[in-house]
Amino acid sequence: GWRIRPLRVKGYCSDCNAFLSAALVITDGPQDKSGLGDEVGSEDDLYNEFRSSANRFGHPGGGGGEQLAINELISDGSVCAEALWDHVTMDDQELGFKAGDVIEVVDATNKEWWWGRVLDSEGWFPASFVRLRVNQDEPMDDYLAQLEGAPEGGAGVCRSLGPGLPCKEQMRANVINEIMSTERDYIKHLKDICEGYIKQCRKRTDMFTEEQLRTIFGNIDELYRFQKKFLKGLEKKFNKEQPHLSEIGSCFLENQTEFQIYSEYCNNHPNACVQLSKLMKIKKYVFFFEACRLLQKMIDISLDGFLLTPVQKICKYPLQLAELLKYTNPQHRDYKDVEAALNAMKNVARLINERKRRLENIDKIAQWQSSIEDWEGEDVLSRSSDLIFSGDLTKISQPQAKGQQRMFFLFDHQLVFCKKDLLRRDILYYKGRLDMDEMEVLDVEDGKDKDLNVSVKNAVKLVSPGREEVHLLCAKKPELKQRWLRAFRDEREQVQHDLDTGFSITEVQKKQAMQNACKSHPAGKPKAVTRPYYDLLLRQKHPALPASLPQQQVIMLAEPKRKTSNFWHNIGRLTPFKK
Repeated sequence: GWRIRPLRVKGYCSDCNAFLSAALVITDGPQDKSGLGDEVGSEDDLYNEFRSSANRFGHPGGGGGEQLAINELISDGSVCAEALWDHVTMDDQELGFKAGDVIEVVDATNKEWWWGRVLDSEGWFPASFVRLRVNQDEPMDDYLAQLEGAPEGGAGVCRSLGPGLPCKEQMRANVINEIMSTERDYIKHLKDICEGYIKQCRKRTDMFTEEQLRTIFGNIDELYRFQKKFLKGLEKKFNKEQPHLSEIGSCFLENQTEFQIYSEYCNNHPNACVQLSKLMKIKKYVFFFEACRLLQKMIDISLDGFLLTPVQKICKYPLQLAELLKYTNPQHRDYKDVEAALNAMKNVARLINERKRRLENIDKIAQWQSSIEDWEGEDVLSRSSDLIFSGDLTKISQPQAKGQQRMFFLFDHQLVFCKKDLLRRDILYYKGRLDMDEMEVLDVEDGKDKDLNVSVKNAVKLVSPGREEVHLLCAKKPELKQRWLRAFRDEREQVQHDLDTGFSITEVQKKQAMQNACKSHPAGKPKAVTRPYYDLLLRQKHPALPASLPQQQVIMLAEPKRKTSNFWHNIGRLTPFKK
């Protein structure tokens, strides 16, 4: 098969008119280790050489006269930038800020990434996220507008702004151009990942399994195919001669459902980071990924940085559309579509966040199930993925019509009920479940129930279609009964919402969650006293609880304190006791 070996060869960069060292050679057949040492030096030398490539390949990438003009202003100490969008980053070398923040620009040598300062923080930030200001009070747009009337250089400024174009329309043209430019750059970025990394990785079956590649890159090839189609639609709607007349809102509306494929990528991204960090501890993988980057002539950013871009991109769409709407006149033909597109992309972002939360929940649900004694039947995750509400209720059912105190857990599609241990109230025993898809929920008035012939208070009735099953659930207080009624409505709404949006948990994800739960509770080992199900309950009872509190203290806060008694201790010394 094909093999990739790093070699000391020369390459030429047209952007900065300089020769660059190090590239790749693809050779047929297995690597000749004996020859490699003579040809390119020792493995440690190569490792250090690739690790230090940032110094050799971090070329500016060109900036032209515009960059020179900006740097002239910077040297005078008169340039600041106003943030147009939030820049959220996990990289300590990047500068985070919020829309509206004023950033002091320190270095604008690189066309795409500038170095700046906000208060006491310094770092790199994307130039496309900001608008230049010549000083803290005057936006660059106003500065350029003033220059239009100036005798010297005014004509050049007029040409750059568009002669006679009103300010709001010019700003709209700027935003449209920005959207088109970033979209084209993004397509190139995705292409580089697919062709520069994935394609080469698939050739090295001795280094990567298909499962590893799926974990690292997720469905990025699917994103690439979709984004190419999306860009083609944008190009059709883009008016090159008069960008402010472009009508691109409909492109977002037509593709709002397909944008949901980002959910899978965003959910997988943490797993990709974990897998990648493991591989990057091994020298040969560092060589390989750096060699892939150089072969594809990509900028000097690590692979995990490239893989973060789709996560940032889907979050940037609502910000770009909000800016576009701001500079679109209500009379513009694109106004209603842009307004609708903004709401649609906000909903896409919300849906992605919700799906991420649900995916994180399945691990907690699996752990909760593993803590339940005497579990019977299928796993909760076989049908459910979210705990909607839980609490104590008195259950009255046919045929005995006798009240039983039970702990109920309402998931989507099913209601699970358990019995608390007599001595250790933190231990639960599985007692059954009700299929909520087959149950009708009825609000019962206080008094005697006709079906079960018992007097009830604060009760809710669950009835199967043919009334084969009738269950009365009684709360302690009227407010709790109302809360349960609302929870049952929420459960039905969520089930319908999942059907409408096509949300589902894959069999692989369910299996992985249950395996992780089994590892934390090995067979034969006593259940932990930490009560995993309280992790779910405490979010409802104590949303502002400090995370720094130890688990034992958390549980003490969640329960009323009881006076200690020696009764069970003394009786235990006299006679054996069984649960």
